[in-house]
Amino acid sequence: YPRLDIFASSGTSDPYVKFKISGKEVFRSKIIHKNLNPVWDEKVSLLVDNLREPLYVKVFDYDFGLQDDFMGSAYLYLETLDVSLDLKDPHYPDHNLGSLELAVTLTPKEGDIRETHQSLRLSDVHRKAQLWRGIVSISLIEGRDLQPMDANGFSDPYVKFRMRHQKYKSKTINKTLNPQWREQFDFHLYDEQGGFIDITVWDKDAGKKDDFMGRCQVDLSLLPKECTHRLDLTLEEGEGTLVLLVTLTASAAVSISDLSVNMLDDPHERREILHRYSLLRSFHNIKDVGVVQVKVIRAEGLMAADVTGKSDPFCVVELSNDRLQTHTVYKNLNPEWNKVFTFNVKDIHSVLEVTVYDEDRDRSADFLGKVAIPLLSIQNGERKAYALKSKELTGPTKGVIFLELDVIYNAVKAGLRTLIPIEQKYIEEEPRVSKQLLLQNFNRVRRCIMFLINAGCYINSCFEWESPQRSICAFLLFVVVVWNFELYMIPLALLLPLAWNYILISSGKDTRQGDVVTVEDLLEDEDEDYDRDDKDSEKKGFMNKLYAIQDVCISVQSALDEVASYGERIKNTFNWTVPFLSWLAIVALCVATIIVYFIPLRYIVLAWGVNKFTKKLRDPYTIDNNELLDFLSRVPSDVQVVGAPPSLHSNPSIRPVHLSICTSTYPPRRGLKCSTHPIYNYPTHTLP
Repeated sequence: YPRLDIFASSGTSDPYVKFKISGKEVFRSKIIHKNLNPVWDEKVSLLVDNLREPLYVKVFDYDFGLQDDFMGSAYLYLETLDVSLDLKDPHYPDHNLGSLELAVTLTPKEGDIRETHQSLRLSDVHRKAQLWRGIVSISLIEGRDLQPMDANGFSDPYVKFRMRHQKYKSKTINKTLNPQWREQFDFHLYDEQGGFIDITVWDKDAGKKDDFMGRCQVDLSLLPKECTHRLDLTLEEGEGTLVLLVTLTASAAVSISDLSVNMLDDPHERREILHRYSLLRSFHNIKDVGVVQVKVIRAEGLMAADVTGKSDPFCVVELSNDRLQTHTVYKNLNPEWNKVFTFNVKDIHSVLEVTVYDEDRDRSADFLGKVAIPLLSIQNGERKAYALKSKELTGPTKGVIFLELDVIYNAVKAGLRTLIPIEQKYIEEEPRVSKQLLLQNFNRVRRCIMFLINAGCYINSCFEWESPQRSICAFLLFVVVVWNFELYMIPLALLLPLAWNYILISSGKDTRQGDVVTVEDLLEDEDEDYDRDDKDSEKKGFMNKLYAIQDVCISVQSALDEVASYGERIKNTFNWTVPFLSWLAIVALCVATIIVYFIPLRYIVLAWGVNKFTKKLRDPYTIDNNELLDFLSRVPSDVQVVGAPPSLHSNPSIRPVHLSICTSTYPPRRGLKCSTHPIYNYPTHTLP
C-alpha cells in the first residue's frame, strides 16, 4: 500500500503515482486532492519478466487543463525490495522531494512464465491504459445562477470535463448567467468500479487568461448502470449550479488477440456477426452500426530513431475515441507484431488511424509514421502495404506497414447514424496560428467563390448571346421549365449532376483527380512553413504578447476552413468521392421527390413547423441538430481526400521507389525547388 509524504513550503498538491516497467506504464494510482501526505490504500498485481529490471515510480501533481507537474521519481529494485523510496529529480539530485512507502510481495509464477506473460501482457498488464469496460454518456444541459465575472454583470461561460486522460470542452455561451449548452459526448470507462469526472467552469476572456468560475465532481461508482441520471451539481469555489444527464452503459466493444485467435476467421463467429448486422436487424440497437477487425502484421524500412541506428517501434490503432496499441519490438527496423484488434463501429464514416512510434524510456514516444484509412474504403480480407506518412498526412515518411482489414456493417443503421451529430474526439491538439494554414484556407475559399463566379459568367453569357446556339437552347429550356415547374422538380434536378458524374466515373472519365492535384499543390510546403512559423514565434514572442490577435487569427482561420470544407463537401457529394454517401443522397432525394410530389407543400411546411414548435415540449433536454449539416460533416473535404492514403499494393514483394523531382522556373531564378515522391510498380503510377 503506497504512502507518500511531500514537503512543500506553501500550498497544496493533488498527487498521483505512475508505475512503469521497461518504459511502459503498467499502473496509475487515483488522485488525492489537496493533500501533501496522501494515503492511497491501493493494491495492484504486476507481471515481471526480469527481476533485474527495476520498477520505475514517478509522482505527479494533477493540474486540470494543464500539463501535470513532476514531483519526483525513484527506482524500486526487485532484488532488494526497498519499501521506503526517497523521491529525487534526476536534474537536481540533491533536492529532497519527499518519500514513498510501499508494501511489496514478490510471488513466483508457476509454469512457463514467458508464455503466460506473452498471452496476458496486453490483456492484463496494460488493460487500464487500453481496454475500456463501458461508456459514460454525458449531456451538458444548462447552468443556473452562475457568478458574474465581467463588468457588464454577465459572463461568457464554458465547461471543461476531465476523466483521467480523457478531456472535453464545451462551446462558449456569451453574455449570460444561465447558459443553455445542450451538448452530448461520451467518455470511456476503464475501471469497472467507476471513477471520478472533474468538472470546471470558466469565463472566456479575449486577450487574457480565462477566469475560473467554480468546480464540481461526479463519482461514477455511486450511479447505477443502464439508466439515465439527472444531476444538479452545486459549484464549489464559485456560484451557481450545473445540470447534467449521465448514463453508464456496460460494453465490450474493443479487444486484442493474437493472429491465431480472431473471431472473423472462425466461420461460426463470422456467420453470427453477419446475422447481427443483417438488414433484418436494421432497427435493433441503432447505435451498434458494425464491427471492424484490424490485423497489424508487420512494418518494414522504418526510420532509425535511436543513436544505434535502430528503433523500438510499437503501433497504436485508433478509431474515433477508441485506442489500442501493440507491444514494443526492441532494436528493430522491420518489426513483426501479428496482433488483431477489434472495434465496434458507431459511425461508418470514421477514419481508422494507425500510428507507429518509437518507445523512449524516460521521454514521450517519437513519431515514426502514420496512415489514415476511411472505413468505407476498406476492401475486406486483403493484406496490403500502406506507406507511412507525416503527422499532418501531407507527405511520405520512411517505411511501410502491412495491414489486413475487415469491416462488417448494417447499411440502414449507417445511413440513420449519418443524420445525427458526429462524435467529437476528446483528445485533440490545440489550434495554433499559422500563416501557411491561413493562406491555404483563403485559397480554398477563393476556389469555391471562383466556381460560383464562373457559373454566373456562363449564365450571363447566355443572356449576352455570345454563342447563339447555346443561348437558343438556354432560352427554350428556360421557357419549358418555368411553364411546367412544380416543386418536386427541385430535388429531381439535384439528381441530375449525381447521375451525370456517376456516368462519367463509370466510363473512366474521372474529373476528381484535378481537384486532388490542386490541393496537393497547396499542401506541398506546409511542413516547412509550420517549422518556420514556430521559429519566428519563439524569436519574436508573438504568441505570448498578442493574445487578442492570436484569437482573431484562429477564429478567421477556422472560419475559412469551415466555409471551404462545406463548399468542397457539397461538390464531393455530387462527385461520388464517397459512393456510400452519394447513394444515400440519391435515396434521400428520391424520397424527397416522392413526398413533395404527392403531398401539398402547405402540409409539409405545417408538419415541419409543428415539429419545431413542439420539440422542446416533448423533450425538454433535447439536443438540437441539423440533419443536412450532419450529413455533410461525413463527406470528406479536398484536404481530407488528399490526407487519406491509398493502399500501395497487395503484393508484399513490391517495394516503393522514391523519385526526386527538381523544377526550375522561367525566367530563371536562383536555386531549384525539389520534392521527393514515392512511386510504385503499379499501372496507375505513371509520369506524364
